[in-house]
Amino acid sequence: MKTLKLPIEVEAELKKVSKVAGYLWQREWAERNAGNISMNLTSFFSKEDVEGIGEEVPFDFPKESAGFVLYITGTGCYLRDLVDKLEEVSCILYINETATAFSIIWGGKRENFGPTCELISHASIHLFNSKYHPENLAVVHTHPLELICMSHHELFNDEEELNRQIWMMCPEVKVFVPKGIHCTPYALSSTVNLAKVTIEAFKTRNVSLWEKHGATATAPDVMKAWDFLDVANKGAKLLMMCWAAGFKPAGLSNAQLKELEQFT
Repeated sequence: MKTLKLPIEVEAELKKVSKVAGYLWQREWAERNAGNISMNLTSFFSKEDVEGIGEEVPFDFPKESAGFVLYITGTGCYLRDLVDKLEEVSCILYINETATAFSIIWGGKRENFGPTCELISHASIHLFNSKYHPENLAVVHTHPLELICMSHHELFNDEEELNRQIWMMCPEVKVFVPKGIHCTPYALSSTVNLAKVTIEAFKTRNVSLWEKHGATATAPDVMKAWDFLDVANKGAKLLMMCWAAGFKPAGLSNAQLKELEQFT
């Protein structure tokens, strides 16, 4: 029976997935089965490597994603289990040449395993990245506490002002999340509409803040995606701490924020 041999580079990326999943759990950003992670691994495999492994499962993918090889977490997967049960609760799948089905070619060893219900969103984002930002191979979706709180605030209706107030909390937020946060309107989970609004977000911003839901970032690897989310949430947390203490933060001035653009 044909099996998939993982290149050393892919094994290294999967170790990063395990590490980031641990971070998300420790932060209380991945309650129960919340959140999901994926990577576009197509460039690491040849067609001969991935064909003929596993049974095909019908699925309606975007046609241009035919031939993609994606790592993705499983439906109902607890991200904390990625720390030590990676092959049980996540998988690498191959999208067939007509984009009408996928086959699991690695992992997915848990009984009744299936990829996350957000598969269409992840596949669509990876297709968008392959066209416009091919360096971005990773997508991380999670539930950062303070960013979710901000999506319930009136500032969510003014994206420019929300970013200004979060950037002004400390220089690192402006430097390490230079494009800022997109206030992504509410869309039902696991739908094509959610994929569409998220792709719109990544045309201009580093982080897509899903209204009343969570946040998603894309980057060259999962560590860099984690960094976008971590730093963005730090700005939101600092802002809310000032509000909770009963004062409006002075913040960096517009001129100081402009000065920081030389480092972005």
